[in-house]
Amino acid sequence: MTKQNNHEQKAAPDAGTGFFGLGIAPRILETLERIKFKTPTPIQHKAIPLAIEGKDVIGIAQTGTGKTHAFAIPMIQRLAQKDALAIVLAPTRELALQIDEAVRVLAQPFGMRTACLIGGAPMRPQEEALRRRPHIIIATPGRFIDHMESRNILMVRVNMLVIDEADRMLDMGFAPQVEKILMLLPRQRQTMLFSATMPAEIMKMVNTYMQLPVHVEMAPSGTTAEGVTQELYIVKREAKISLLSKVLSQYQGSVLLFIRTKHSAHKIVRAIREMGHRVAEIHSDKSLPQRREALEGFKSGRYRVLVATDIASRGIDVTKIELVINYDLPEDVENYVHRIGRTARAGCKGRAISFATPDQKGDVKNIEQLIRKQLPIVKHPDIPAEEFESFARPAQSRPPRRGFGSRGYRPSQGSSHSAPRKSSGGDSWRRRF
Repeated sequence: MTKQNNHEQKAAPDAGTGFFGLGIAPRILETLERIKFKTPTPIQHKAIPLAIEGKDVIGIAQTGTGKTHAFAIPMIQRLAQKDALAIVLAPTRELALQIDEAVRVLAQPFGMRTACLIGGAPMRPQEEALRRRPHIIIATPGRFIDHMESRNILMVRVNMLVIDEADRMLDMGFAPQVEKILMLLPRQRQTMLFSATMPAEIMKMVNTYMQLPVHVEMAPSGTTAEGVTQELYIVKREAKISLLSKVLSQYQGSVLLFIRTKHSAHKIVRAIREMGHRVAEIHSDKSLPQRREALEGFKSGRYRVLVATDIASRGIDVTKIELVINYDLPEDVENYVHRIGRTARAGCKGRAISFATPDQKGDVKNIEQLIRKQLPIVKHPDIPAEEFESFARPAQSRPPRRGFGSRGYRPSQGSSHSAPRKSSGGDSWRRRF
């Protein structure tokens, strides 16, 4: 596709008087009323009319702001007018399932079928779903390519593509896979891209594969969710468990706890259980059914605490998470924004507490630079107070990210999909998570 200059449209935080007046078809309005969706979020208010018109859209908004319905509503409305196929790409299995659930509710009145293609699930049921000619496919990149190369998907039918959580796609190493899909799709299509942040690498992909996209930005990159109270504890590594016990006793309600690696999960889960709290864990060592059970149990209140890694947490869409605990600071500074955005959703208030060790001054400074504010340091009366080291080590840096649109990419031997993915039939998961 020809490179085009982006049109930028800054969105005001006014969602109008409801979904009426956005060009939404009456049958969809009736469905929204039935599921008690009365007021569009700002990103929905701005993106939906543009997408209904058939424009390419870049939507920048933080986690929990309603991006799924911002693309699902116009997608279904446009598909109802033609025999075509829409593709939604998501970085994780959990997020794909979450999107599929939301889309099916809206698509049902139109008799539209969906197919959810994710790694870790059997191929045969997915093949059967594709033979029924679905109108919408929600997929992780690796599994989509599996079906594409098996000729299970009629690519000429595709006239709409949605890339959700584009920044996570980049972080997880899916850029080569997404680009492969983009190059094989029909050139004449509508493309929508949604993300919480917009790194320069994604802009390369935008300029290459989108046509005159309208840029709808609800908040600058690094903006934290409104309604989140942020706190920072400086604590020795060996005192973290004790501090965690105090915090869990101090606050009530559901708690999402982030750790950096899956290897820490078992120890922390065992400790939380010994504290008397119901807890589940979600990371790549758990099978897909186990992760779904943990997530559903957390949603229903069966588990008070959910322990998660950054990658496995994508798709955790729970509206009543009262507390997010960064037991480990994130490896990627942008994940701090994603993490704390899991609370204070749908207009609610929430709290985010981070644990930092005395040698993590550099990591905290990087977070503060990103969010453009200082994290207030809190001391617990029962835990010895610590301070940052005067000469702290520099913050750990990540290797350069491989961007979209890079023509220098060559897949590794033995895999036609991407460098991170070694085996057939699953998504890419970094082995340390």
